[in-house]
Amino acid sequence: MLTRVDIENREADILAPYAMKSRDSRGRKHPEKEHPFRLVYQRDRDRVIHSTAFRRLEYKTQVFLNHEGDHYRTRLTHTIEVAQIARTIARALNVNEDLVEAIALAHDIGHTPFGHSGEDALRELMKDHGGFEHNRHGLRVVDLLEVRYPEFRGLNLSYEVRESIAKHSTPHDAPDSTEFDLGERVLIEAQIVEVADAIAYDSHDVDDGLGARILRQEDLEGIGLWQRAAGWLKDANMDLRFKRAQTVRYIINLEVTDLIDNTRRRIEEMGIRSPKDVRRADCHVVCFSDEVRGLKEELEDFLSDRVYRHFHVTRMSRKAKRFLTRLFNAYVGDLGQLPDEHREWAERDDVGIHQGVCDYIAGMTDRYAQDDYVKLFYPYERV
Repeated sequence: MLTRVDIENREADILAPYAMKSRDSRGRKHPEKEHPFRLVYQRDRDRVIHSTAFRRLEYKTQVFLNHEGDHYRTRLTHTIEVAQIARTIARALNVNEDLVEAIALAHDIGHTPFGHSGEDALRELMKDHGGFEHNRHGLRVVDLLEVRYPEFRGLNLSYEVRESIAKHSTPHDAPDSTEFDLGERVLIEAQIVEVADAIAYDSHDVDDGLGARILRQEDLEGIGLWQRAAGWLKDANMDLRFKRAQTVRYIINLEVTDLIDNTRRRIEEMGIRSPKDVRRADCHVVCFSDEVRGLKEELEDFLSDRVYRHFHVTRMSRKAKRFLTRLFNAYVGDLGQLPDEHREWAERDDVGIHQGVCDYIAGMTDRYAQDDYVKLFYPYERV
């Protein structure tokens, strides 16, 4: 049987010099005895998976509301796709897969119900009370709001995973942290998750947009990535019903392959030989070639215009904002309407009414928020 130390030593021998080694972790806020055979990032991953907040992702919106169809991505299925893509990249670059998986599984744990519209609503409601940003809230979830251990609040994750949650950065994110240095690059494992996140939503938002009939395949014919995929499929003897899935598969594979090849080249050119080199670099090490980055940006601009701003998505987003705004104001006006545990939390001097109500609403699933709305306002007002 291999002990934890044996596995740590093997990991240090096998992984690339720029990878983050488990034995070099800065540790946890609350000291804990090491596990006899599980590494630090394995334990982080398991703690995230077993958390209540992670399970709730199943019923939180990605783009299309959960109740609108059984086949659309939710925050949970998106998270699983990100973890799968990120592990593929991590293995090819020979970096710490356990750390990558832990970061990927936790990267959206602070998201509100109803996707980005829910975050927009809470940001506006909290603008005079400390603000709201889902990465910062994700850190709050794993540090304070999960209650699973008698010795401390939160999950007591490692410094590296907590830093990656707080500093997760994509076009949809705006890192906001006083604890971590935003001027310092994140580890290569965290950079991989950031890009895997973007690859996942590019591909699945195309897929879901087509599934919702917001998009037609003809609409995508002028988009470079789609054209490449169509060219690849032209000579394939394939039934039409398979072509959508295979096109999405092609886009993922093209982006992942380009990312791996370009990142390997950059590692050599930039002289990256350690995690410190990654942190001190002038720019991210993990990135696409100029050509694929341009194709990706073209696709994202198209999705922004044709999917995220589609009247159907916009209408549901505005409805969601009304839900959360009315719930927030009702609870702030009368804490007695909150469940006892959450009312007691909001009454704490170190939390406060607005933050306590925000914590409660941000943790809701779409379905729970809608049910709460009905309980508070029906039959006086129809949803």
